[in-house]
Amino acid sequence: MKCLMKYQWVKLPRNHLPEGKGIMGAWARLASRAAFRKGHASYCGHSNAVTPGMWSGGVVGLKSILGLKSRQKALETLERLQELGYVRYDLNAKTKKLDYQITDWVVNCSEAECMEGAVYATDGYGFLCLPRSITERLADEHYTFEEADAWLDLWCHSVWAEPNNAFSDLAPVIQYGKYGALLTLETLGQRWGWEKTKVWRFFKKHGDVFALYRLPGSYGCLIFNKLYPAGTEVSLPTQAEIVRILDEIRILGGNVQKKGSDHEHINRLIAWYSRRLTSAAGTDAQESEAENRVALSVPYIRAYFSLCRNCKNCGYGCKGKEYLSPMGIETSKIRGPCGPADITKIAKEYFT
Repeated sequence: MKCLMKYQWVKLPRNHLPEGKGIMGAWARLASRAAFRKGHASYCGHSNAVTPGMWSGGVVGLKSILGLKSRQKALETLERLQELGYVRYDLNAKTKKLDYQITDWVVNCSEAECMEGAVYATDGYGFLCLPRSITERLADEHYTFEEADAWLDLWCHSVWAEPNNAFSDLAPVIQYGKYGALLTLETLGQRWGWEKTKVWRFFKKHGDVFALYRLPGSYGCLIFNKLYPAGTEVSLPTQAEIVRILDEIRILGGNVQKKGSDHEHINRLIAWYSRRLTSAAGTDAQESEAENRVALSVPYIRAYFSLCRNCKNCGYGCKGKEYLSPMGIETSKIRGPCGPADITKIAKEYFT
């Protein structure tokens, strides 16, 4: 699936949920166990009506989903998620029945509602649809990100085959906004509330998911998503391929006046000239394919030669002779072609 930046959601496989501490990690676990269609779900012998994005059960089930042993800690996590607007929940003090609803549930990324089968998705199977802006409220509130929060923040900003990012044609890449194709550890640290060294340790730890490529000078770095479900086999690019695209973009924007830092300037050039670069690559591929379909012609052994200006010295005695022009044009008015000649015969006479 080509997930362009214009789409408001991205896919997250249920078998690749973020690990570690963080409010978004808890949200992902709750969302992965919610109902994906309307129906009745069974829990502890009780049948409960649910809607898409909803879960119904008890606190014991909630602890199991969140991977917590403490009832108090599980309810505190749920309360914090509700304060941030990620979920709504209700706990009946008498029956101990607990319901929660994912408020950011994406309902427009699939086709007709499935009316048969299980209501809850199988654990670790399929994928979640994540709104791209789901982590923005944390950044807007200057929330200090935990490990799982940063992991999901990167995943939500993965783009694939984005027209304004030539690097996304190589592999799924992380991009923040229109002018955010290249990133720096400092900007990510400011967003997450981390020191630069902590950001570096994060990428070292999660290198199996996010591959970081450092670019020359102070341009920043590219971050590729290795596990993004692109729908086709994708291999990570080489450093040489990345530098080649970067150099081509710099050439296209050679006359653009520089404003701001090198990092800001190159990000603008990428957004402005990527579409031209990718379209040119597509045209070259079409021309190459067309050339491969052109048949080779047989070699010519006859040609037309113009009358020479000095017939006395040419040795062929063409002066005064009449030749028929191929198009019936008078040879006295234009200079050639005026008569047929055998190339093989001329070459033989020349070299003997």
